[in-house]
Amino acid sequence: RVFDIPNCENAMTGIAIGAAAMGKRPLVIHPRNDFMFHAMDQILNNAAKVRYMSGGQVRIPITMRGPSGVVHQLGATHSNATESIFAHVPGLKVVACSTPENAKGLLKSAIRDDDPVIFLESELLYAMKGEVPDDPEFLLPIHKGRIAREGSDVTLVAYSKRVHQALAAADLLAREGIKAEVVDLISLRPLDQDLILKSFRKTNRMVTVEESWSVCGIGASIVDIVQRNAFDYMDAPIERVTLEEVPMPYNEGLENFAQPSPEKIVRAALRTLYREPEASRGR
Repeated sequence: RVFDIPNCENAMTGIAIGAAAMGKRPLVIHPRNDFMFHAMDQILNNAAKVRYMSGGQVRIPITMRGPSGVVHQLGATHSNATESIFAHVPGLKVVACSTPENAKGLLKSAIRDDDPVIFLESELLYAMKGEVPDDPEFLLPIHKGRIAREGSDVTLVAYSKRVHQALAAADLLAREGIKAEVVDLISLRPLDQDLILKSFRKTNRMVTVEESWSVCGIGASIVDIVQRNAFDYMDAPIERVTLEEVPMPYNEGLENFAQPSPEKIVRAALRTLYREPEASRGR
């Protein structure tokens, strides 16, 4: 059933949580994840905690989806990357799709999951075309990432639309004979630690690329995982490419400057290799 209710994020999320507690599997669609800030009490104090506080007696199988992050000149209040906020909270699962295939497989898995799932999408990827399995039972595990491109010299870790920037950066690095491996995180809580560490132990160098700001970001958690579990494999400091530490500008030029880009990723990767950034010189 589809309910078109008044556009009040706090109310519609609360209604869905109540339905989930009574055995339904509601899917809440937010026009933008920025607006989920209006529903933070319901999401953080109810959806994320009811199962724990009830000793497992009450489950909240709710999926909350919507576009997150920068689109194009929507200003500071409509360009928030919310993933770090939600990934900080125990009781929530957070995923970010990057292709039509994993969007389908992840959404079906999220709806079937017994915990609340924050399903992050990029509006800039809505027009993306790709192969999607016909199997109606096609599912992807929520807690797993994937290798988007094999490499041996440096690992580029990204998610959502930034995966495609990392792949573009890998193409630029290949012109200089550098083989970059691209890891698509997909799951932001929980992080696929095994995949991250396996790639790092192969390349010994890493660049994290994220939609959000640097402070308390997803990349910070990845750096912590690597330094605690694979410190002896580290040949260079891990680099992070993030949004600039400002509210997103409306001006198009400033908006582009504030975001990660393939050129910024290339420069960061070359720093881990102690190389002159020829591929990005002049950009």
